[in-house]
Amino acid sequence: MESSTTSSELPPGFRFHPTDEELIVYYLCNQATSKPCPASIIPEVDIYKFDPWELPDKSEFVENEWYFFSPRERKYPNGVRPNRATLSGYWKATGTDKPINTGSKQIGVKKSLVFYKGRPPKGIKTNWIMHEYRLIGSQKQTSKHIGSMRLDDWVLCRIYKKKHMGKTLQQKEDYSTLQFNDSTIANIDEQERMNMNLTRSCSLTYLLDMNYFAPMLSDGSTLDFQINNSNIGIDPFVKSQQVEMSNHYEPDSHSSITNQPLFVKQMHNYLG
Repeated sequence: MESSTTSSELPPGFRFHPTDEELIVYYLCNQATSKPCPASIIPEVDIYKFDPWELPDKSEFVENEWYFFSPRERKYPNGVRPNRATLSGYWKATGTDKPINTGSKQIGVKKSLVFYKGRPPKGIKTNWIMHEYRLIGSQKQTSKHIGSMRLDDWVLCRIYKKKHMGKTLQQKEDYSTLQFNDSTIANIDEQERMNMNLTRSCSLTYLLDMNYFAPMLSDGSTLDFQINNSNIGIDPFVKSQQVEMSNHYEPDSHSSITNQPLFVKQMHNYLG
């Protein structure tokens, strides 16, 4: 089938963005019954004789997506599978068919396809996408003559090229590597914790929990940490108690603090 072009003059600023229902009711139904369409902007092209990147030149209406009326041929003489092979590749169906309704009545079916370069099963996926619209029962109206390869007289195809998302995905991956979770923190060993920069507001309890003083002590030693009860904020009724700090670090011969007891405040609940 030779491709045909449209000759209608469209007003400035015209945009063609029909819904699925409008494509079936006002365009495909009219085309199948030889009635004029609301706007003669969809050409008749056998899209399977061309590769997808050749199809935009077959349409006068230049936008980011292109519409065509196309016949469908059988893949096998007695089969119902369509032949979707082109010169450089093939269209492969993806997902499930979507029913198109008008009110409560189903009038058509929408199928999504992706174009692959090469031949199956080693085809290379591309960014070319097609939505194929067909009428319910259209295959029953097709000629049943012996040897006929026609499967559908007309289907309506919307073709576009999906934008490349590789850069966006890479940015998301780079951002995810900066996120820290609990498992990452748990893998930090004791020596790395000791080398972390501690804020000036760290409490003594936090330092003890982090074993911050442990590298300064010999095995089994204690550190004398006296607190004057006259300091502001210290409760005079809290008794000082010696705490033995055990650690598993090797003794440091260069450490200047050895064998010294550590006194910390033990807080008791009491009624004032």
